[in-house]
Amino acid sequence: MLLLRKVTLVTTNPDLNGQTLDVFINEKGIIETISNNIDVPKTTTVFEREGAHVSIGWVDVGTQTGDPGFEHREDLNSVTKAAMAGGFTTICPFPNTNPTIQSKSEILYIKNKTQDYLVDFQPIGALSEEIKGKNIAEMLDMHHAGAIAFSDGKKTAQEGGLILRGMQYAKIFDGLVMNFPYDKSVSPHGQMHEGLTSTSLGLSGIPSMAEELMVQRDVQLLAYADSRLHLHNISTEGSVEMVRKAKKKGLRVTASVAALNLCFSDEILRGFDSNFKVLPPLREQNDIDALVKGLKDGTIDFISTNHTPIDIEGKDLEFPYAEFGAVTLESTFGLINFYLHKKFNINELVDFLTIKARAILGLDMPQIKEGNLANLTIFNPNEEWMFMEKHIQSKSKNAPALSKILRGRILGVVNNGKYRLI
Repeated sequence: MLLLRKVTLVTTNPDLNGQTLDVFINEKGIIETISNNIDVPKTTTVFEREGAHVSIGWVDVGTQTGDPGFEHREDLNSVTKAAMAGGFTTICPFPNTNPTIQSKSEILYIKNKTQDYLVDFQPIGALSEEIKGKNIAEMLDMHHAGAIAFSDGKKTAQEGGLILRGMQYAKIFDGLVMNFPYDKSVSPHGQMHEGLTSTSLGLSGIPSMAEELMVQRDVQLLAYADSRLHLHNISTEGSVEMVRKAKKKGLRVTASVAALNLCFSDEILRGFDSNFKVLPPLREQNDIDALVKGLKDGTIDFISTNHTPIDIEGKDLEFPYAEFGAVTLESTFGLINFYLHKKFNINELVDFLTIKARAILGLDMPQIKEGNLANLTIFNPNEEWMFMEKHIQSKSKNAPALSKILRGRILGVVNNGKYRLI
């Protein structure tokens, strides 16, 4: 049993939002009482921290795990610890493992292995066999086994025909196809955003066009297929505008943005810190402004962590040889709250981590309501602190937030009849 004493509720329920109340969760993990000054049995764990807020549990879409095949970078236990430390009670992992999450068997492997975890795992199945971008994977079988969407994840589907066939097939069961828009043929050796900074550093650039060409292609294919498409982690001003126009036309397209692309521009790479070498690459300030505006007007639906663990052998190299990716589950909220709190209120930021992703993916929507199973994130949105290596729960340590001041601290998570207080 757990009593959350004097916590401020962040919820879509106008009768409770902003209220500071006690929340009592019984031994079955059910929210039994929401009130003032609740009396509880002596055996109850009482949590009380100044400034504590509570919302429904947060969701991350496109988390990169390492199990199976890359457990030295991340396994299901370590990514669970990282998720809890970051306030996430649900993660939707990409299929880029070995073997690939491409059939009923692999979906059930993830579901069965994590069924007793505090964090819910909602796997995304591969769009193509072995994520090679050629033949459609067993989408219907994976759908019945519990796959919530289909994507080749970090390995962008380069052939338009694959995306088209995937959307046409998914339409049978109103499934969702996801694609990370990046035409690698435009910049096969790109290291960072192409612009003044890349030129001054002498690094090969990834032009905005490499993303925007694929966004345009995928939107046109969506219009033809009359299906559903999610553009994962767009990063340019042009991409935002194309998604905005597509939505106005009534196309069923959604989009997300990676947290780092909202907080940092390509200027930060002047220090050649390979932890900031990510895909999509960090762009220019006008792109950041457009992404923020896209979140404001609903063009972009939610924020992802873009969590991609890379071992030291893949990161501790000269910049051109380092792999793309960053460990971000533990630091995402602190980063976006630090850099964006003057642009978005706390309810808006929480929405970007909870409501919209669940709605798009068809996940159950928790509620802070008496009689409901508790699925909660406990946090202090106003506490500032320095992110250090000891805060990293991932097996990999490629965290760009290291030694940076964050705003907003995770205090605990509750889900599936379990809780972890931090």
